[in-house]
Amino acid sequence: MAPSILVTGGTGTLGRLVVTRLRDAGHEVRVLSRRPREGGEGIEFVTGDLGTGEGILAAVEGTEVVIHCAGGPRGDEDKTRNLVRAAASAGVRHLVFISVVGADRIPATSGIDHAMFGYFDSKLGAERAVAGSGVPWTTLRATQFHDLTLTTVRQLAKVPIIPVPTGFRFQPVDAHDVADRLVELALGPPAGLVPDLAGPRVYEMTELVRGYLRAAGKRRPIVPVPLPGKAARAVRAGAALAPDRAVGRRSWEDFLAARVGTRSHRGAQRA
Repeated sequence: MAPSILVTGGTGTLGRLVVTRLRDAGHEVRVLSRRPREGGEGIEFVTGDLGTGEGILAAVEGTEVVIHCAGGPRGDEDKTRNLVRAAASAGVRHLVFISVVGADRIPATSGIDHAMFGYFDSKLGAERAVAGSGVPWTTLRATQFHDLTLTTVRQLAKVPIIPVPTGFRFQPVDAHDVADRLVELALGPPAGLVPDLAGPRVYEMTELVRGYLRAAGKRRPIVPVPLPGKAARAVRAGAALAPDRAVGRRSWEDFLAARVGTRSHRGAQRA
């Protein structure tokens, strides 16, 4: 019998955690991948491209639930439209989508601003595609993952003087917490737009950078940089936060200790 659950983005940061949890719960899982991959016990890989739509209808055929974890800095809306068309045609009974807190509050951008803030607009477009698909759906908005935050601060810390946008605040959440909630939602009935999921604490961007520098044993001066525009103003006003939904369990400090601090300490001992 074909797996009844399809996971897009099932090899990414969030998707692989979702796949593991589904398998641990005894479910057969199908994973959409752009490249052929070998499956394993209870996991079937199928090849398809959300960007072009190639192979997507075959991937969703026979599945009852689709968990849409695939995403990127841009293009989410078009890829999601390709997926929901196939899901509607195949009679999928529940489409679960992961979006981002602030998708409906950080305004659309153009030009240079789009590179930094266009992700939010793309996610909102994808949300609308899901809601208008005719497929019963659930959408969860989460704040920025610890992993993405770490990638960002690592990039910033590569330069001798770190520029940090003035007044930016974030509420990073652990991908494991998000995976737990997505699986819970996928195994339940369609629920529409559900309450947000955010990390346990709000941080100034400078705090996130300093936390990384401490964990990595680095020293860098930080220079505040004011950013103009409506999107930056919305972020400063807290549009990317959900303080009333601070239900994530793992803190930024605990994440850094596991991902950065241990390696840095070993490196210092070897030196």
